[in-house]
Amino acid sequence: MLTSALDAATLERLVSAAVAAPSMHNGQPWRFRFRPETTTLEVRAVPQGTLRVTDPADRGMHISVGAAVFNLRVAVRHLDREPVVRLLPHPAEPDLLAAVRLAGPSRTFADDRPDLYAAMWRRHSSRLPFSDHPVPAAVLTELAEAARTEGAELDLPDESEAHRLLEVTAEAERRNTTDPRRSAESRHAIQGAADDPYGIPAAALGPQDAHGRPSVRDFSAIRPAEHLPPASFEAHPRITLLSTARDEPADWLRAGQALQHVLLLATARGQQASLLHQAMEWPDLRWSLRDPRHGPGHPQMLIRLGYGPQGAATPRRPVADVLEGGPDDPA
Repeated sequence: MLTSALDAATLERLVSAAVAAPSMHNGQPWRFRFRPETTTLEVRAVPQGTLRVTDPADRGMHISVGAAVFNLRVAVRHLDREPVVRLLPHPAEPDLLAAVRLAGPSRTFADDRPDLYAAMWRRHSSRLPFSDHPVPAAVLTELAEAARTEGAELDLPDESEAHRLLEVTAEAERRNTTDPRRSAESRHAIQGAADDPYGIPAAALGPQDAHGRPSVRDFSAIRPAEHLPPASFEAHPRITLLSTARDEPADWLRAGQALQHVLLLATARGQQASLLHQAMEWPDLRWSLRDPRHGPGHPQMLIRLGYGPQGAATPRRPVADVLEGGPDDPA
């Protein structure tokens, strides 16, 4: 059992857990500052200058940081400590998106809960084809409840609505591939394209498009070239839509926590997942993803779930590059 102090190895493990979260184009837009006087980890944003076209309002950045905050919460509870989270704690510091304090013994009893901590290290986005085996209804219900505990909703569209959502996604993909600025941002994210060791490795990108380029995105309207084997994606993809009641920075942070809760729980239940964020990058298409029958929610992410091969890991920056302060540093 830890006392109020925190040793360097434990702090490094906490930050390693946080940076295992997914981020838009693997931009890893976060930095951490440890405050030993309050045993608090501050999570600060690093604006992604390379995504000015794709993410101009920093909505995706907030979702990425929210996912890291959820991982940090899971890791703190793994230490049998209670994470006390404050979102946007100091308006005068706009880059300070969250503060996570390690309080007393955890109040969460995990005897009958899945091991999200173990799932955290196994979770990878999989852009490969899944099987046609359906996701059990009980798992989908559990995932929806997980999102709800984080202040978000996970809609489970029927086959007709899922098809419509994929059509909107395909339209977004067509726009993205014909917009030179967006194409440039996508190329910059691929490992080797800009000599960035933390870019997305080609092995993680899945099937190739008609021009032989690795496709970062699933279900593109572009069909594989004739000389390439067609990607045999599932006939009826299980698509879910994550949304929030409001659309402010705090809601985006909650959406990121909900997203990561869903992804870790899905991993613990034997599911693979990939994120379809194309339509979220175009305001008109993002709004069209709403299903008015489910209320006036704000779409935050489409998640594809199913049984299939595990995705490839994307590299993470070392803790020394993202952590300021330490257990013995002065305030």
